[in-house]
Amino acid sequence: MTSLSDLPLRDDLRGLSPYGAPQLDVPVRLNTNENSYPVPEPVVEAIGKALAAELRDLNRYPDRDAVALRADLAAYLGHGLTVDQVWAANGSNEIQQQLLQAFGGPGRSALGFVPAYSMHPLLSLGTGTRWIPAVRGVDFGLTADEAVGQVREHRPDVVFLCSPNNPTGTALDPAVVAAVLDVAPGMVVVDEAYAEFARPGTVSALAVLPGHPRLVVTRTMSKAFGFAGGRLGYLAADPAVVAAVQLVRLPYHLSALTQAAARAALAHRDALLGTVTAIMEQRDRIVTELRARGHRVADSDANFVLFAVDRQLRLGASDAALRPGAVDQATAWRTLLEAGVLVRDVGLPGWLRVTAGTPAETDAFLAAMEKLS
Repeated sequence: MTSLSDLPLRDDLRGLSPYGAPQLDVPVRLNTNENSYPVPEPVVEAIGKALAAELRDLNRYPDRDAVALRADLAAYLGHGLTVDQVWAANGSNEIQQQLLQAFGGPGRSALGFVPAYSMHPLLSLGTGTRWIPAVRGVDFGLTADEAVGQVREHRPDVVFLCSPNNPTGTALDPAVVAAVLDVAPGMVVVDEAYAEFARPGTVSALAVLPGHPRLVVTRTMSKAFGFAGGRLGYLAADPAVVAAVQLVRLPYHLSALTQAAARAALAHRDALLGTVTAIMEQRDRIVTELRARGHRVADSDANFVLFAVDRQLRLGASDAALRPGAVDQATAWRTLLEAGVLVRDVGLPGWLRVTAGTPAETDAFLAAMEKLS
């Protein structure tokens, strides 16, 4: 049988593994930040009708520019956005790939502040863009000074900022985005895949778009809308950015069925987004409970929580020093899996990430966490 080593594969792809989280048949799956709530039946019916209306004309290509869908997305985002400021694709991954195809590529670089979304370096690799892993500060934070210093040092053609950040979950201070925009020589992409789950008072980078033609805000319908299987991501930016990504997009990259399903989902967004508050409640419950048990937990504005697997024991009533335990994240991951709960090992020593789901799923996760004692 032929293996990869027998093929003339690019040298920079040899030895790599495809992106993906384990897909295991367990009672509680909390590892991929999906929305745990199924699509409500009235929305299922509406999407079904929208798809049925497209079936007779499947012999024809879809609207290449998805104009009606983009208009609906602009209306959902608000901020005075118009159809020529919005672009849609097969998930926010494809959106970001198109941005790198247009503004990155051979001889150019992209920078991100790690730990962050692990697809950004892979998308950079796939487009021939040199990846620069910048670093975060204490407790995975990122200040304006830290960000500006590294952008000035490396002068990348594309800067990725995640707000809320994956895997840590914390939203960015708007001052960080503003400061990076002031010094970045190229494009600044703010990945807001989890924006709908942000805590009250969190400011979206959408508010900064006017007057910043090199700023791009990317979003997805996979999380808050519970539309992960529908595969729909989008961006908001200056019309010139939309024109640029249209130079590299594949012809008819969004099927008529995808466009119809997404439009039906947007038309019923109140029903779909009705689960957001419930998910946020479970997220905050996880944060509160784990901290009460002695675990370090990152502040979360997303639908997931990053937590240290060790409980920390105070050395004294007036001593702020903390002593970690001895459980590593790989052992903790297996322990939780054996208890029927699948979470995500994102490769951070001593830390795991859990998706906030239903109350019953939270119950199961917190019960399984007791086995780490």
